[in-house]
Amino acid sequence: MTQQNLYLGIDCGTQGTKAIVLDASSGKVLGLGAASHTLISGANGRREQHTQEWLDAFTEATHRALQQAGVDGQDILAIGVSGQQHGLVLLDDQGQVLRPAKLWCDTETAPENDRLLQHLGGESGSLERLGVAIAPGYTVSKLLWTREQHPEVFARIALILLPHDYLNYWLTGRACAEYGDASGTGYFNVRTRAWDLALLRHIDPDGRLEAALPELIEANQAVGTILPAIAERLGINPNAQVSSGGGDNMMGAIGTGNIVPGVITMSLGSSGTVYAFADQANVSPQASVATFCSSSGGWLPLICTMNLTNATGVIRELFDLDLAAFNALVAEAPIGADGVSMLPFLNGERVPALPHATGSLHGLTMTNLTRANLCRAVVEGTTFGLRYGLDLLRQTGLQSQSIRLIGGGSKSPVWRQMVADIMNTEVVCTEQSEAAALGAAIQAAWCQSGESLAQLCQRCVSVDAASRTVPNAGSVSAYQQAYERYQQHVASL
Repeated sequence: MTQQNLYLGIDCGTQGTKAIVLDASSGKVLGLGAASHTLISGANGRREQHTQEWLDAFTEATHRALQQAGVDGQDILAIGVSGQQHGLVLLDDQGQVLRPAKLWCDTETAPENDRLLQHLGGESGSLERLGVAIAPGYTVSKLLWTREQHPEVFARIALILLPHDYLNYWLTGRACAEYGDASGTGYFNVRTRAWDLALLRHIDPDGRLEAALPELIEANQAVGTILPAIAERLGINPNAQVSSGGGDNMMGAIGTGNIVPGVITMSLGSSGTVYAFADQANVSPQASVATFCSSSGGWLPLICTMNLTNATGVIRELFDLDLAAFNALVAEAPIGADGVSMLPFLNGERVPALPHATGSLHGLTMTNLTRANLCRAVVEGTTFGLRYGLDLLRQTGLQSQSIRLIGGGSKSPVWRQMVADIMNTEVVCTEQSEAAALGAAIQAAWCQSGESLAQLCQRCVSVDAASRTVPNAGSVSAYQQAYERYQQHVASL
């Protein structure tokens, strides 16, 4: 029997934490565990979370994954952590969290972002200086907001961490960041791969923020060894290494084998993302395209929509439908939902850039106002947002023969066919839909074993042949008409 080489991958997302146990020798995922988080929602788009929930969910998900895998936690060689991008965790000089984490989907800081954007010379100035156009979800506006709204908290800041940086700090006691996740802060230059200290000094001339920055490490470097007390709490090997980890999109790229040019990953999660690996920092003139660094040594041009399964979920709940009944109604309605269009911007929207938008329905009549049409309209509306983003990526020269589909929505055959038809591209799911957790485990193996990332991805990432979905020519043209209608509605906002 081949010796097992076991690694733990953690994905701390918005709705919960997932843990997987990967045997890097066979490339098989042996166990999966999950635990949920709650969201603090408030006026003006406030979206926050208590970090203690992450730690509790991390522990619970790990125990469940180890139990399902039927392995001894003492055999875990290393851990990799994926976290939601752009969030802000502030620590004092005792390592204590100063206030709830502000999340990527928080739009409360839109006014602060506008002012910072103005300081940078608008979107074009931001692209020129940082390589990204800062958006309300990014970390930088959260820092200005904290300074102005919570000066007593600001005065005690000793460390500024992203969610996955914080989890690494909890695991090891060391504060550091890696280039992929750092590039989504808004105070990092993606071309030079360095912090923009002048921008932080603009927010805080006293230098507190600059002093609170974590050290940057390479993607294949370990943060350190797990702390004995945390190893005991998780039930794993006290000598386990903790890899650099990264943002959920960066880890999702590794977990779908998206580490060389030519692959496009599309995630149908709470939000929608589309990204592709690039070996050069070709910054798009389109502000909606974020040319982040990857967590595998290159770049990861990416677009992100704010509304996906969070929007379809609201319609499901409205009609009190389980997933199967919802999908059946979507399939029942024709392409274009009999003329009903939904702009699903329930959480504002990032692509297209409409942070203050709200959701809306168009084209309703006495005859087309049905549950089936509304269910189809919300799925079409969210998918059209992804098509809009994919078109922007393709304009930067990124090409691909197929799309690797991940996230909860990818499990629906109806939705997979819709994506293939709307994008006019073959779609295939990876066998492991928890791509970010898998990517984190693969990165942990890369970091600990010294084996090449390409070899590890080849062995550990496999596509589900049964999920392969090709576009239907008749449907492609019907969707094109519905997409153009969607574009007209968006243009009128």
